[in-house]
Amino acid sequence: MSVFKKILLLLAIIGGINWGIYGIWGFNAVGWLLGGSLSWLSRTVFILVGLASLCLIPSLCMGDSCKGKEG
Repeated sequence: MSVFKKILLLLAIIGGINWGIYGIWGFNAVGWLLGGSLSWLSRTVFILVGLASLCLIPSLCMGDSCKGKEG
């Protein structure tokens, strides 16, 4: 796995954890860590997480999982 894809995956994981925390406790951890949910830094992180998730979509059908192989 390339370094770029590892960074994308890390950002997507951060976003997923933040959504889980928000869903369970109603607390925006990324916004809190970076100075509020509307600060420029937290908005930048949210944008990067969203872009990382979009960039990972094509990798869902790469490899054996979409070729119809059994096993």
